[in-house]
Amino acid sequence: MKSILRLATAIAVVAASHLSAHADQLSELRIDWATYNPVSLILKNDRILEKELEKDGIKVTWVQSAGSNKALEFLSAGSLDFGSTAGAAALIGRINGNPIKSIYVYSKPEWTALVTRKDTGISKVADLKGKSIAVTRGTDPHIFLVRALADAGLTEKDVSLVLLQHADGRLALKRGDVAAWAGLDPIMASAEIEDGDVLFHRNAANNTWGVLNVREEFARQHPDVVKRVLKAYEQARAEAQKNPAKLKSELVAATKLPDEVIARQLERTDLTNSAIGKEQASTIEAAGVALQKAGVLKPEVDVAGTVSQLIDASYLSARVGQ
Repeated sequence: MKSILRLATAIAVVAASHLSAHADQLSELRIDWATYNPVSLILKNDRILEKELEKDGIKVTWVQSAGSNKALEFLSAGSLDFGSTAGAAALIGRINGNPIKSIYVYSKPEWTALVTRKDTGISKVADLKGKSIAVTRGTDPHIFLVRALADAGLTEKDVSLVLLQHADGRLALKRGDVAAWAGLDPIMASAEIEDGDVLFHRNAANNTWGVLNVREEFARQHPDVVKRVLKAYEQARAEAQKNPAKLKSELVAATKLPDEVIARQLERTDLTNSAIGKEQASTIEAAGVALQKAGVLKPEVDVAGTVSQLIDASYLSARVGQ
């Protein structure tokens, strides 16, 4: 009888192990592409990730992110495994309970500035007092705006925020519905070149890095797949650097914007670094501290501790050439 019980137990353990292994098998990987992440277009259109994963029967599903806020929403909901955001936006997401890790840098951009029409008379941040400003909450442009207001001795209470997605913010500025817009490339470059709008406040240092985030649960369950995704990203980044004309062409096709607009965006986009570490942590932490001083983040939030939890450089050995 005991031997029968032992056999039954052994069979149950093997069956449970088999079911667990089967449950951990990955059949689909969900990843975003975004016009503010040019490398993602090369990755998507050259099918680099599909070629890397097809031998394992893993389907790649692409989802467009219209802004960091949308990427974070998709990650939080579990409809994305990997999402593109600004570093500071990822920090806000993590503070708000979004269980993500920032694992890779896809660009160092100057992708945001404060924008106005030529006829508004606005030439400095202080001129925004009492004015309406279009902004996408939870994105780098929003964080950039908060920091700019604070540096000018103002807060969000001194202005009227009109919450719109980036493209709608540009249209609101064009129609005269708002006096200013916290812009994002390439839409910002389009407003600058096609509408003659003015980037009246720029500060490259207050643009945080473009980072690729992964859901913590996904990374825990599929660490090898995460490394392979970064390997594919590195191939795409190398191709983007080697063939800038191709990169521009891909962005023109995706955005339906003229060559000169995309050229302006790419002038402000540095693709030479993909490592994530101390430099990115310092920039993101500085943004968090500034938001805390501005009252956007609660005083009890441990900004430095959250940055430490957010950034994970352990997958960098997957980079091409290492």
